[in-house]
Amino acid sequence: MFQNKPSQFEFIALMAALMSVVALAIDALLPALDIIGHSIGTESNSENQLLIIMIFLGLGIGPLLFGPISDSLGRKPIVYLGFLVFILASVICVNSSSLEMMIIGRILQGIGLSAPRTMSIAIVRDTYSGDYMARIMSFITVVFLLVPIVAPALGKFILEIYNWEAIFYFQLVITVIVSIWFWFRQPETLHPEYRIKFTKLMVIDGTKELFKHKQTIGYTLISGFITGSFMVYLSTSQQIFQQQYNLADEFPFIFAGLAISMGAASLSNGSIVVKFGMKKMATIALFSFFGISLLYIVLFFNSENPSIEILLAFFAMQFFSIGFLFGNLRALAMQPIAHIAGIGAAITGFISTLMAVPISALIGGYVEATALPLFIGFSICSFLSILILMYLKRIKN
Repeated sequence: MFQNKPSQFEFIALMAALMSVVALAIDALLPALDIIGHSIGTESNSENQLLIIMIFLGLGIGPLLFGPISDSLGRKPIVYLGFLVFILASVICVNSSSLEMMIIGRILQGIGLSAPRTMSIAIVRDTYSGDYMARIMSFITVVFLLVPIVAPALGKFILEIYNWEAIFYFQLVITVIVSIWFWFRQPETLHPEYRIKFTKLMVIDGTKELFKHKQTIGYTLISGFITGSFMVYLSTSQQIFQQQYNLADEFPFIFAGLAISMGAASLSNGSIVVKFGMKKMATIALFSFFGISLLYIVLFFNSENPSIEILLAFFAMQFFSIGFLFGNLRALAMQPIAHIAGIGAAITGFISTLMAVPISALIGGYVEATALPLFIGFSICSFLSILILMYLKRIKN
């Protein structure tokens, strides 16, 4: 199946590639939302946002199936199954003639992509633990963020040369390439002695076991709030930059620049997390995220949008904070549940996504004339996250 065990560099690149198909399916579509909406007959920006939000719903549902099965059959077969579902769902999207049909396709795309996304986390947990797991997750995030940097520009380029359907076809080509790479180079990480016999009660038993670990639940809830905040940005960024600021041509480059700020934070985190610890890094980043949001609200409450330079500066600071959160929060949640890594990755991913989808839809509905509702949402989500963090520290003490 494979020549030999991949180096750490190749392992990071391969795990990032599994996650990157998810980012490509989301970010490459951003410049085309208006055109797709016109093609399938949407009537508002809120309906166009559903093309982004609904794939996250599938990303939350899918792991409940794929995670438990992976603890029984292994990680690799589930990745291939997920990619197969994604391919079929993409065919539905390309042939959609209504919003309802497109939503079904996007949900199924999310369900399919939840397999490589969840399995990459489980594979990392099978291989690493503790602060070293957080370090590897940070480096994976850095490589993974290369896709959001180039995906909108790539989507815009494909849109100008061909049509919006071609964006989906390009995603399929990348999926096949990643599948072949994964097939030949990544060995199975779930050893036979750790496999759990698949039963109807597996998810129930795994959920009961997971809820015994307050650290896992607490950091999963925090991850849900932060993911929800970021999803609002993803679903409204096209509306903010192209409609509120009239920067349609510049949008891909703006999106790429903000992704770089997140990547810089993830790279920094991977370099220093072993020295300072993932809990300390996550705590500092969470308070920073809240403080920046609050400052924006104080400065621009009940006023028009600031200049694009000021808005980008605030977004860059926010995403720099998020870059320290994603990898650390996931590692902190997974740390106590190594013995049920597949089910654990599935359930924690389901909980955080189940939180994030309504948060994104609710806040996104208020983003009409200005970006202020976005920062109000950021501040509320981060404040609630800080309360959970304080509770975790209290029960530990």
